[in-house]
Amino acid sequence: MDILITEELDSPAIDGLARKYSVVRDGTMWREPARLGEALGQARIVFIRNQTRLTGALLASAPLLIGIGRVGVGLDNIDLEAASARGVVVVAPLDANATSVAELTVGLMLALARKIPYADRSVKAGAWDRKSCTGVELAGKTLALCGLGRIGRRVALAAGAMGMRRVVFDPFLKPDSPALIETGARLFADLDSALKAADFVTIHLPLTAQTRHLFNSTRFAAMRRGACFINTSRGGVVDESALLLALRNGHLAGAALDVREIEPPAVREGLEQLDNVILTPHIGAFTHEAQARTFEAVCSDADRLLSGQAAQHFVNFPQPRPINTGGSD
Repeated sequence: MDILITEELDSPAIDGLARKYSVVRDGTMWREPARLGEALGQARIVFIRNQTRLTGALLASAPLLIGIGRVGVGLDNIDLEAASARGVVVVAPLDANATSVAELTVGLMLALARKIPYADRSVKAGAWDRKSCTGVELAGKTLALCGLGRIGRRVALAAGAMGMRRVVFDPFLKPDSPALIETGARLFADLDSALKAADFVTIHLPLTAQTRHLFNSTRFAAMRRGACFINTSRGGVVDESALLLALRNGHLAGAALDVREIEPPAVREGLEQLDNVILTPHIGAFTHEAQARTFEAVCSDADRLLSGQAAQHFVNFPQPRPINTGGSD
């Protein structure tokens, strides 16, 4: 087959590819590694989203594979080193959903500040309790952004337009970075110092071995009492049990999570029970505009690779390479 789709993915762009190439769609295949491995052995390109985990062992069973199309931006479910060692192009349109995720982040921050979900539930239940819905203004407050990449920059600019002070922790930024100049944000050399300065904290980090559970009991204790925490990046960056404790003991005033450690959560007896927590089902990229951009970019690059051209939205290299038996690219 030319293209294997292992999750529930559907778009006009995929329909267009199906008219030109052999496309096999099986939205449940990600659940069965053995069946997935067998199908990968016949595929030239595979499309995945969040649920399919492409391990080194699975990629070793795919001798014909030339490309992986990641319909999104997170790469933590792909063994990128193994893919590169096998000469497989990894495509991910990193800019496609940045605006949508940034807008959701700002929306969640506003919802926490003004207690919008609680107010909505209260009125629908027949109450008119304005006092309990008293919130805070964002103007004059300090926002700490953990990561100032494509999404973080957009959040910082929006926060600045609302009169917020902005501080940043990003180990990859230099003090003279154009991103800092553009956003007017102040760079902190260590994370805890940035957290101590903030009324609101937003996370814009990839999930790596270094960032897993970066936000733990120590980090939440470092945050200012009464601060709010928003994560629209990856659930594994946060130790949810530590977050729950910080909320229950009143150290944090509220939290909003679009991403979870396990999606969907296996247990719903903690964060789901708190009125000062907003939970959404990983919808950061789920706008019509972002979805269209993402699918069009991935499908366009699949077409290019299958016709012998270079991909445009690659994260390792633009064209397939001979297998590197000595290690990663």
